[in-house]
Amino acid sequence: MSAALGGRTAAGRAALLRVAAGPGGDGEPDAPARSCAAALVAGDPAAACRLGSRALAAARAGGVAALPRALELLAYGELRAGRHARARAHAEEGVRAAHAAGQRNLLAHHHAVLALVASLDRDAAAVACHAGAAQEIADRHGLAQAATLAQWALARADLARGRPAEAAARLGPLVGTGPRRGHFAVRMLAVPCFVEAAVGAGEPGAARAAVAEFAEWAARGLDPQAPAQLARCRAMLLSAGDDRPAVEARYAEALARHDRAGGDFERARTAALYGRWLRRARRTAAARALLRDALVAFERCGAAVWAARAAAELRATGAAGTALPGGVPPGRLAELTPQQLRIARCVAEGATNREVASRLSVSPRTVDHHLRNVFARLGVRSRLELARLVDHAERTPTAS
Repeated sequence: MSAALGGRTAAGRAALLRVAAGPGGDGEPDAPARSCAAALVAGDPAAACRLGSRALAAARAGGVAALPRALELLAYGELRAGRHARARAHAEEGVRAAHAAGQRNLLAHHHAVLALVASLDRDAAAVACHAGAAQEIADRHGLAQAATLAQWALARADLARGRPAEAAARLGPLVGTGPRRGHFAVRMLAVPCFVEAAVGAGEPGAARAAVAEFAEWAARGLDPQAPAQLARCRAMLLSAGDDRPAVEARYAEALARHDRAGGDFERARTAALYGRWLRRARRTAAARALLRDALVAFERCGAAVWAARAAAELRATGAAGTALPGGVPPGRLAELTPQQLRIARCVAEGATNREVASRLSVSPRTVDHHLRNVFARLGVRSRLELARLVDHAERTPTAS
């Protein structure tokens, strides 16, 4: 572990993979859990899930005390492998097991996993509930990893709902180099979200240092998704300029790397961002193809909140018959452009026009113009009616 996270990455990773592939410590009860942790750090989520299942079986046979830790490792493995429903199931059981065993530190980690999974398919309240539970315990016990994951989950929920400035504010200190930086083992995993947030908030310069460090992380080979995410980050930074061929080359590289690494959710995020950039470049046909791919992939991996955003972008290209997932009625929120939808959500949360303008980095006059169009398109006459409509529509796709 010291070598892999220190400076001798290749040697450390090779040693960790030997631990993961070894005989399991001659029957030691903790050996499967150690092997699972080794596979996680070495960047082999498939092995981590296999070894985590073995650790869970050993824990069930050995008693209550070992169960929360085994469930935590397996939940992280499933999360890294992109199997979000399995991660949720293990973390939910982990919450119950940690409560029963009085293991509050592990309880924080399970809530952090649940917050991350909820940021894909649940409403903002569910994310905040789990993230808040994790953060409360983390603050009391100094658990930097759980705190980092909780803030990452909240930021990812902000991104999914078109609030990049809030996401950037959450993640900036965690991925930076100051005293509030995130946990060493997971802070780099949040960098792609920070880059998307910073670029979306109109502050690409804030992300350049993080991308430079992320490039070093990607080169270590400890995260199979990192090379594709790095290409996506570089594409987003380039999108602030005029070099369109370079942007396209980076996005194409990212998609190709995703195809080799696997993972529906991350590939769908890249396709959605690429499609949105193409739409703004007025290349509608190419944008539609990518946004359709993203929508299908988000739906396939159960990321309902992200699918709703992709559907809204797709409708903005003029694609006929594209409704928001989960039963939002055509002709209502599905008819809004992405910018109108962002403004409607902010207003529904109680923000004034000036606060919305500050949040989205536009002028109050622009907000007023879009809001009048939102009222006309949705057939509402007051901010209260708009809040009720948005609340109903946002709850419908995530009810379960």
